[in-house]
Amino acid sequence: SIDQTHLTTKVLGTFGYLDPEYFQSSHFTEKSDVYSFGVVIVELLTGKEAILTFGSQEKRGLVSYFLLSMEENHLLDIVDVEIGKDSQKDEVVAVAELAKRCLNLDGRCRPTMKEVAMELERFRTRQGDCIPIDQPKQA
Repeated sequence: SIDQTHLTTKVLGTFGYLDPEYFQSSHFTEKSDVYSFGVVIVELLTGKEAILTFGSQEKRGLVSYFLLSMEENHLLDIVDVEIGKDSQKDEVVAVAELAKRCLNLDGRCRPTMKEVAMELERFRTRQGDCIPIDQPKQA
């Protein structure tokens, strides 16, 4: 099995996933992993990597791109085509709002990982209620 501490350190140590507060304090907190997880959610939503390359090799963080898109009401323009289908817009927006909370620059304002997990479980349960179940065919 993979050593969780090693894995967490590796992810946290990757530039695009680093908690911005770390640059000021040089310390990780229990909310640093929440920030990193928020980055992963955004990657999954957009189908893009944490560091984006635009035009002539200009590199920009996915997080700022995502937050700006949300601020300007263009979230659905940057969402991966496969998950941005009409039937899933509400779920996409809800997950994006959760990611936005995880990416708060002030770690104290971020949810805990437990709260994030509970929220994701609520999405999953709610989504499960909407999935039509095929009725068995009558013989």
